[in-house]
Amino acid sequence: MLVARLFLLLAIVAEVAGTSTMSFIGQGHGWLGYIVMYVLIAVSYYFLSIAAKKISIGVAYAVWEGLGISLITVVSIVLFDSDLNSQELLGLMLAVIGIVCVTLGESHGQSNTKKNADKLAKERSFSTSVRCES
Repeated sequence: MLVARLFLLLAIVAEVAGTSTMSFIGQGHGWLGYIVMYVLIAVSYYFLSIAAKKISIGVAYAVWEGLGISLITVVSIVLFDSDLNSQELLGLMLAVIGIVCVTLGESHGQSNTKKNADKLAKERSFSTSVRCES
């Protein structure tokens, strides 16, 4: 699970870097900026797909998107002199609270594959016992 979280963190960093290059592209850095942006976003999705093998996709996507938006906002404030009004700040705080809730609600026991296999085994044993009684 720790390795999956590391890949999720790498996906978030790549997303923030890729999305942040959009502002540089707007400043006239031409096609090279587009290549960098597309590569970083592709790397982000690749790392997200690796993380989703151990972390449920809903949780992984929520964390990836929520933390990505928060970090992109920080980058835009620090590097591009953006301002946040109170409504935007409240929205970001709610997003972070939501991410914490989703992450805390994640099951930390068996992997989803193991749970599905156990469920399938129970269903098979139930259907076998029903057929024997009929």
